[in-house]
Amino acid sequence: MEQQVLGGRYLLKDKVGSGGMATVYRAQDQVLDRTVAIKIMLPQYAADATFAARFKQEAQAAAGLQSPYIVGVYDWGKDGDTYYIVMEFLRGTDLKSGVRAHGALDPKKVAQIGSQICGALSVAHKHEIIHRDIKPQNIMVLPDGNIKVMDFGIARAKNSHLTQDNNVLGTAHYVSPEQTRGQELGPTSDIYSLGVVMYECATGQVPFDGDDAISVALKQVNELPVPPSQINPGVDADLERIILKCMEKDPAMRFQSADELRQVLNAYLAGRTVDVPEPTRVIPAAPATGATETRVMGGETRTMVRPAAEAPRAGATSAVRGGAAGGTGSYEPEDRPSKGKIAAIVIGVIAALGVIAALAMSFMGGGDTATVPSVLGMTLEEARDTLEEEGFEVGEITDGFSNEYAEGEVMGQTPSGGLREAPGTKVDITVSRGEEPVEKVQVPNLVGKTADEAKQALDEAGLVGIPTEEANDADEGTVFEQTQEAGTEVDKGTSISYKVSTGPDTVDVPDLRGYSESAAKQMLDELKLSYTVTYDYDESMSAGNVISYSPGGSVEPGTTIQLVVSQGALPTTGSVPNVTGATQGSAESDIKAAGFNVSVQVESSSTVPEGHVISYSPSGTQEYGTTITIVVSGGPGASAGTEPGTGDQTTSGGDSTTDQGETTN
Repeated sequence: MEQQVLGGRYLLKDKVGSGGMATVYRAQDQVLDRTVAIKIMLPQYAADATFAARFKQEAQAAAGLQSPYIVGVYDWGKDGDTYYIVMEFLRGTDLKSGVRAHGALDPKKVAQIGSQICGALSVAHKHEIIHRDIKPQNIMVLPDGNIKVMDFGIARAKNSHLTQDNNVLGTAHYVSPEQTRGQELGPTSDIYSLGVVMYECATGQVPFDGDDAISVALKQVNELPVPPSQINPGVDADLERIILKCMEKDPAMRFQSADELRQVLNAYLAGRTVDVPEPTRVIPAAPATGATETRVMGGETRTMVRPAAEAPRAGATSAVRGGAAGGTGSYEPEDRPSKGKIAAIVIGVIAALGVIAALAMSFMGGGDTATVPSVLGMTLEEARDTLEEEGFEVGEITDGFSNEYAEGEVMGQTPSGGLREAPGTKVDITVSRGEEPVEKVQVPNLVGKTADEAKQALDEAGLVGIPTEEANDADEGTVFEQTQEAGTEVDKGTSISYKVSTGPDTVDVPDLRGYSESAAKQMLDELKLSYTVTYDYDESMSAGNVISYSPGGSVEPGTTIQLVVSQGALPTTGSVPNVTGATQGSAESDIKAAGFNVSVQVESSSTVPEGHVISYSPSGTQEYGTTITIVVSGGPGASAGTEPGTGDQTTSGGDSTTDQGETTN
């Protein structure tokens, strides 16, 4: 299948796995340019029209499940006779392989895995989807240790088909008692299967094992599991009670929702008290004498009559006797059996043999059976005649559209041709109505809408939305791109991919305070952020370290970060600037800028130009705030102490002074 392209879009690369229903390939989505996983249904399943219709319905439902713990389903389709599902491509290993390789897991890890599976089941159950095949093989463990649940959707489709293969044994280890009986399933059935998965993770082995699917299925119904701590003493009492409550035979005694179980597991992980009762120690009594039980297994309805069995007398107690590793405990009365009890035991054995016979008929066929003829492509009357000739009857007749079978021809049958069934079995027939009319719809404009608005628009148009999230300058939560242009006519039910903005692609600026200037610059370089540096005094921060920075928080790549770096504490002394020969104004400005005060005296001078500094004092290093006296030239013959232009009298620093009203020579 190398270089095969499905749906004109998905280029198959290499095979990565296979199972009883499908083969999985790594592929390239040539539209969105991304790696995906393609699950291709095996031909024997794709040939059944009933299965194909259910497969389509379930694949569409699974595509709507959005959870970090569910493998994403992007698309589905049919290419010729090939049905396929397009899924998220993941790297990792399945949980079954992990347990085989490493044995029992740490109790906290078991609870973490269980909690994450609950997260997946919660989403599915709220969409009224029951997984029906929770098992370690369907749990993908990612490289970071988290999990994703696989195969939502096809589990129910699988149940619509009667073919029994080697997968039955694998699944039988994890099915609930009600699933074994063929009863209607609810969320608690998945919770039972999850309990079995946690049991296996905690002990390294399944709770019930046997030589074939029948013996395992019987144990699911009729036996209690050995407490996990008897197999692995490292399993504590709280986790053991949680697991065994999940595995109660009576669905009403289990956790009633995935959310309820997840809360308990999270409380256990947080070290809080877990309020879970002790598990049931007695198998519930069988139905009363002569009671009939209708069971649906593999799609066929069977009715069994159970012989009478004596109920335990009041006051009798039971003792648990541990079985072998991987087996079950046995439950026997402590007192010696009376004749009545012996009779009841014999009758019970007969009843058990009846159950075994019924299960054998259901799982393998046997006894007085015949091969069901294939009536695909026949008219209804031809099919009826063919079935009756082989000893079978026509059961329910339904119809549906088909691109393979002409109108009036049989397009599907249940049980399928080739299976062995008891004579008289009713075979349900689906008759073709011809090709399904293709309704064309227009793709709505999604760009600019919120994610909810986009989904609503697609739902109203009868289209399937496949959203992905990506950083973009568009407002967070709004659609900025769609694969199909608005206004394009497409078939109703077509999948439309679109991208929802998570906001601009931003970088979180780390807290740089206290880092050295060089370290802060290196951190910003690694984040591809620019920077500028200014310096300031700060007595609380060592010299050379960052005092503050801006902006902080989330910024766009390339943003310039302004760093303020400490010069240490503000000094108390400084150097007096040399202002000799400077103009008076320049001298005053320089001295004040250096942190000192200024006093001015005027003297006559024939050598220094008028208005220029003759001298200043004190000089050198002084405390900030010291008054520096500058002597300014008033020109030849100027009066001592007179500041030019002011007429003020000041005290001169020379030998002569001028006092009002007195002259000294």
